[in-house]
Amino acid sequence: MLIERVRQMSVEEFLDFAERSEYRYEYIDGEPIKMTGGKLNHFDIISNILFELRLLLAETDCRTLPNGMLVRVGDASLVSPDVIVACGEPETEADTRILLNPILVVEVISPSSVDHDRVVKREFYYAVDSIQAYVIVEQDRSLVELYTRSESGWRLQTFSQSDEQIPLVALNCSLSLRDIYRNVEFESGDSSSANEGEGSV
Repeated sequence: MLIERVRQMSVEEFLDFAERSEYRYEYIDGEPIKMTGGKLNHFDIISNILFELRLLLAETDCRTLPNGMLVRVGDASLVSPDVIVACGEPETEADTRILLNPILVVEVISPSSVDHDRVVKREFYYAVDSIQAYVIVEQDRSLVELYTRSESGWRLQTFSQSDEQIPLVALNCSLSLRDIYRNVEFESGDSSSANEGEGSV
């Protein structure tokens, strides 16, 4: 997604501004940032993930939330993941749409949002104690990155084959790439252009 900057605001001003806006905004270091763009694939993938997670977690105390809910990642930073999972009693800030205890966050990325999601937001999510997993899903090819919190730090696993399962240990379930990319067509026709692997990050 392309990022458009607006101006400095307080948290209270931002929440009021975002509530009245027809666009989706995040709040980074006191500055509202407009999130624009996104292809049909972007929305299809988000819909697929929401649907699958809601099925998988239907008999648990976890709830799956779409973008629009904000996650506090710093004193003057609020972000809006494409998909959020919170378990147990949701903790919100002062009766706002700011969630304080997500366990899983998902971002569906495009070439224009790669740096923002892989660097800026990844570091933000690492700093939120409740987050146990961060999933990055590419919209233009079949590639999913799973960052999982462990006692020794964060572990990275990548998946690119349609028959692979993404282990969401914190939720006691797994997501398949086939389900994530159901009915999604890539312009290049190459749905497996990345290699699988894992490591520490």
